[in-house]
Amino acid sequence: MTRLLQATLLSLLLSFTASAQTTVGGVQVESQLDVESHSLQHYGSGIRSKFFFKLYVGSLYAEQAGLNATQLLSGEHNVAVSLDIISNKITSERMRDTIEEGFEKASAGNMAPLRERLDSFVAVFDEKIEIGDQFLMFANDQGQLLAYKNQQLLTTVEGADFAQTLFAIWLGEQPADDKLKSKMLGN
Repeated sequence: MTRLLQATLLSLLLSFTASAQTTVGGVQVESQLDVESHSLQHYGSGIRSKFFFKLYVGSLYAEQAGLNATQLLSGEHNVAVSLDIISNKITSERMRDTIEEGFEKASAGNMAPLRERLDSFVAVFDEKIEIGDQFLMFANDQGQLLAYKNQQLLTTVEGADFAQTLFAIWLGEQPADDKLKSKMLGN
């Protein structure tokens, strides 16, 4: 009887663990990320599409559950956005241009305070981008943004204002994609 109970409990545990992960656009999305000694919980994920092309899976993670977009953008919480590339339409040049356009829109054209840091940040996209690449941008509550490509730290950018503007591309008042924003927020 004890072995049967143990086998049943193990089976339930394994099925719970498997159901904690989801697949979006062919990308395995983790229910939790550990970044710089912080455990971040998955809020939601969606596919960024443009002109009928599926480009990447955008996923949102935060240390604290139940926050809305405004709270997530406040700079007071540990938050991460993951971009998993699913299209060969994403190139280094297009990604840099897209980030530049996103900053222009998210900052309402007030790029001067961000320009030097943005020029440094877009170097994250200098190397060739391929299907399967993952970019992770982690904003900590200390006012730093850490950018990774395929789990390798590429740069750290100082200033909560920078992270707020970057994340506003996906979560701001006028996001690049309303549907993606909703999915990332778990709606």
